[in-house]
Amino acid sequence: MHQIGVIDVDMNIEAIVKQVLSEMKGNEVGQAAPRTAAGSIPKSARVAMLTDLEKVELKEYPIPVVGDDDILVKVEGCGICGTDAHEYKRDPFGLIPVVLGHEGTGEIVQMGKNVKKDSAGKSLGLGDKVVTCMIFSDDPEITMFDMNKQNVGGADVYGLLPDDDVHMNGWFADYILIRGGSTVFNVSDLDLDSRILIEPCAVLIHAVERAKTTGILKFNSRVVVQGCGPIGLICIAILKTMGVHNIVAVDGEQKRLDFAKELGASETVNFKDHNGIEALTEGVKTAFGGYLADFAFQCTGSPAAHSNIYKFIRNGGGLCELGFFINGGDATINPHFDICSKEITTVGSWVYTLRDYATTFDFLKSAKSIGLPLDKLISHRYSLEEITEAYKTNLAMTGLKIAVINK
Repeated sequence: MHQIGVIDVDMNIEAIVKQVLSEMKGNEVGQAAPRTAAGSIPKSARVAMLTDLEKVELKEYPIPVVGDDDILVKVEGCGICGTDAHEYKRDPFGLIPVVLGHEGTGEIVQMGKNVKKDSAGKSLGLGDKVVTCMIFSDDPEITMFDMNKQNVGGADVYGLLPDDDVHMNGWFADYILIRGGSTVFNVSDLDLDSRILIEPCAVLIHAVERAKTTGILKFNSRVVVQGCGPIGLICIAILKTMGVHNIVAVDGEQKRLDFAKELGASETVNFKDHNGIEALTEGVKTAFGGYLADFAFQCTGSPAAHSNIYKFIRNGGGLCELGFFINGGDATINPHFDICSKEITTVGSWVYTLRDYATTFDFLKSAKSIGLPLDKLISHRYSLEEITEAYKTNLAMTGLKIAVINK
């Protein structure tokens, strides 16, 4: 009887071992449950779906299954970009229905077993604060060393993806699913306001890097920045952080010009105080002590403003045009007087590369260390339920950066 009992025990152990080995094998082929943060994750979540022109509906969908290469992020906040406003008003990219929001950030609450590091090689775990950049679904092998080879114009971006069966494709939501093939950065060392500003700041980091390729933009350059919306104001802050100290800001709103000085402009010119382009050019020269600019950044998105900018630049000077994110219409210039006879070196700038994104994190820390009040760029904060009002505030241009904040 004793021997039979030993055989039964051995058979039970063998069955247990087979079961464990079977489970381990299943894990190897991707059947492991995703890692989940402490606390409950709801079965469903809301998204702010743009369903028609100027019509946003809060819709609720099941939280999608998190795959081995995916990350589920609880959204903390997202800025409203000019591109979002264009899409809300006119749908120039034909995306409707779509969940917008690409200036977002949040906290990792669930992640697949294969996710270990971010796109810069930094460790990534539950509770980390993250932002996304591009989705290279057709080129998943891209690494940090390739980051300067392609700008975002050649890739997809969360917040500008047409709706699909996942639904949680944009940052104007309670949760967003970051899928394999995406770029993601651990930015836990930045506060919420700084994280919301990463995407627009990356646009300007890229523009300044493009400007530097001309060989004209230097520490002692006289630089004019035309347009003091969020883009122009961030441009001024980046130049100031780099050590450029002779910056003239041009805009038609005095409050924005006053803030431009807080961010690093040495002088300002209100174009409403000058009648015609000749008088405005004299105003810029006076602000520079009788000189034209060595370099100019055109940040308005206005064809008329683009036509004017050449007049502010000295012979042999440079220009970076970055104001046009959609087709804003034609500008009229005189190629002989505006470009050829002055030998103006011009570069265009379109969004950013991955490397610019990484550089932006250091810029934000540097700007804060020298006391630039970038946090004041976020002038209005709305809840997800108030997103229609947030869009209207953005379109009315009564603030600077408008943000949707999840409580």
